[in-house]
Amino acid sequence: MGEWVGELVGPDVWETCRGLIPAGSVFAFLAEHRGELFPAEMFVDMYPSANGRPSMPPQILAAAITLQALHGLSDFETVQELRCDLRWKAACGLGLNDMAFDPSLLAYFRRRLARSARPNRIFDAVREVVKATGVLKGKHRRALDSTVLDDAVATQDTVTQIIAAVRAVIREVPGADTVAAAQCTAHDYTDPGKPRIAWNDEQARAELVDALVTDALRLLGHLPEQQLGEKAANAVGILALVAGQDVEPAEDSDGRDGRWRITQGTAHERIVSTVDPEARHIHKTRSHRQDGYKAHLAVEPETGLYTAVALRPGAGAEHHEAAVGLDLLAEESEPVDAFGDTAYSTGDARQALDRAGHRLFLKPAPLRPAVPGGQHHQRKASFGDLCTGCHLREQCTKAKAGRILTIRPHHNLQTAARHQAATDSGWQADYRRWRPPVERAVAWLVHHGNRRLRYRGTIKNDTWLHTRAAALNLRRLINLGLTHTSGTWHLAPAGA
Repeated sequence: MGEWVGELVGPDVWETCRGLIPAGSVFAFLAEHRGELFPAEMFVDMYPSANGRPSMPPQILAAAITLQALHGLSDFETVQELRCDLRWKAACGLGLNDMAFDPSLLAYFRRRLARSARPNRIFDAVREVVKATGVLKGKHRRALDSTVLDDAVATQDTVTQIIAAVRAVIREVPGADTVAAAQCTAHDYTDPGKPRIAWNDEQARAELVDALVTDALRLLGHLPEQQLGEKAANAVGILALVAGQDVEPAEDSDGRDGRWRITQGTAHERIVSTVDPEARHIHKTRSHRQDGYKAHLAVEPETGLYTAVALRPGAGAEHHEAAVGLDLLAEESEPVDAFGDTAYSTGDARQALDRAGHRLFLKPAPLRPAVPGGQHHQRKASFGDLCTGCHLREQCTKAKAGRILTIRPHHNLQTAARHQAATDSGWQADYRRWRPPVERAVAWLVHHGNRRLRYRGTIKNDTWLHTRAAALNLRRLINLGLTHTSGTWHLAPAGA
């Protein structure tokens, strides 16, 4: 691990140009307190070997990626700021004539962070500052929300995915090129482009999909038996997925004659790109769909501070808001008032949060009657012929076989929640007051073009999300008067 020895290239920017750095900015704060916020011992475990050339001091890189996340810059843009902007030089401790470093060093540092035992240590460091100031003392409300972040790659159609996956197997798996040459005839897989067909011809498209899937299955079926490395195994797995997720047996096929067509509908948890296989189709609303990941947030609504964040794939029950919401509140030291919309109000989530002692301000999902404006009762009963001749049938059901009513898990919890939300004016007032601020926190998160992710995969993007939240928290604390004196963090009194 490189050590800071105080040797600068040119004059010390902070000492000579202090008056030019905006007071009360994140730049000025890092210039003054970078060492206390990111001490050297914080990064020792990331550099286990004493061999080789010393790295750039990690305190400099930590400050750089914090500012990078705050301003939504690429690695190249970040290094340009470090070379040319006095504010960045002061914040990161560079001399006036310092040319900084190659942009790849930022990627290397983030990779070290992501693979370490504490990938979110920058967020944790700022969280410790929050704790030390006592700014959240007595503030027992947490608002939950999620937002979709666009992935960093282009969505691929079925044809592009299959061709890309076949090319990856040929490239990564030993002997696959020989198998492909003998078995795959639908396309020249040395050509990265699409096959040359009449794309407006439905029959031609169907025949191409059929041939590409056949190629993929032949390639998978004839690969030599061997122990595969991680990249090769991933390539084979992705090819198997994309060859099956978008196709089904042809209309007049029994599924055994090797004829295929594009499936009618969308496969569950469909891979949208072979370049980033963890990205997913996400329906945030019924009418709006994006491809990417979901960022989940827990926010203290009075201060706007992020108390916990998590980035997850956008599909799968384990990544649903109700499941992730439990994780966001798991580290709270005492029960809180949890505010959230209907996505967080499943029966399982309510039961778990209630058992943990949290007070729930989660908007319950309404019961929808089978007939608009009709009656709705939940019982575990099948009425069948009893519905015949019933004078309320038109208000109750359209089913020809009669109404079937089911009591779902945690029925009593949900019923009580709906009653409270409908009748308790105090509950309603608190929800209307403390739930909306989390939407402002979402807006801060995606500002500066941060709606679109810059990295591939859950791990890298989750590390970025934590760094982004840490930077926003730090800026908020500075606005509240954050100082460091006598070895402790505290907030300056209002008006000081």
